[in-house]
Amino acid sequence: MKQLASLVGVMIALGTTMGRVIPDAYAQTYPTKPIRLVVSVQPGGNLDLIGRSVADKVSEGLGQRIFVENRPGANSTIGLASVARAAPDGYTFVMVAQSALIAAKMMRNPPYDPVRDFAGVSLIATLPQMLVVHPSLPVKSVKELIALARARPGQLNCGSSGNGSGSHLALEVFNRMAGVRIMRIPYNGDGPAIIDLLGGQVPVKFDNLSTSLPHVRAGKLRPLGVTSPTRTTLLPDVPAISETVPGFQASIFNGMMAPAGTPPEILTRVHAEIVKFVQSPEIRTRFANQGVELQASTTPMEFTAFLKTEYARWAKVLDEAGIKAE
Repeated sequence: MKQLASLVGVMIALGTTMGRVIPDAYAQTYPTKPIRLVVSVQPGGNLDLIGRSVADKVSEGLGQRIFVENRPGANSTIGLASVARAAPDGYTFVMVAQSALIAAKMMRNPPYDPVRDFAGVSLIATLPQMLVVHPSLPVKSVKELIALARARPGQLNCGSSGNGSGSHLALEVFNRMAGVRIMRIPYNGDGPAIIDLLGGQVPVKFDNLSTSLPHVRAGKLRPLGVTSPTRTTLLPDVPAISETVPGFQASIFNGMMAPAGTPPEILTRVHAEIVKFVQSPEIRTRFANQGVELQASTTPMEFTAFLKTEYARWAKVLDEAGIKAE
């Protein structure tokens, strides 16, 4: 009996050891074939540009090509759903932004659960929005805008793109936290909205830095604040809105996810290459000129936790504001 017990103990110990060795060995040989990176938007947008840059740089470090597959449609849910169903073997990843979380929450029967069906790899970038106004509006600060909005409730208009967009949600959060009622004027995209803002048809907008900056520098728009928790290094002279409205934050994030169940050793391997990407001085400068701050998570688990927190935060905003899919 003692010999049997001893043999069982050895087998258990061996099994435990092999359980550690096999994933480690897999991680050491990974990858052995090309990797697919799904981008759930049309080519040319910000998420696509970052995804392609990441794919090029990470391919060098992994020694295997990462090819980008654009799968747009249904507010990003088509591409995300395809990855949720993919094998968790480290050969399929997906770029993610708020839209992936928000779109699922806004659907009656979403094709994936943004928390349960994915594992985080890393945050890659944050994109602060900027609260800008037409120069004809008699305000020069967030404080003055709030005072004007309170004096004229429901009379100030703010242009934004579709339901659940970054510009829409930033306005909803601002209205609630600042205690004002600035009216949303929806547009079919941020492009038409910025045209009317420049023409003075709408006086207020939350907009991406990349599209607002040229007009701010030309004196055609006046910047009041940025939506990041603190001032951005991209515009150090423009205050954060949180300096006037404590706790305000409505920046957009870009990151990478994998199907749930992907081996943690693989997630760590890819994460390490993303860290190299965001730390490259040449790449950081290039994206800073586009209004993008590159930033990696400390670990894949940290990004998974971040996604859960972001989903809960925006789900609450959507529920409280009664925002549904258009």
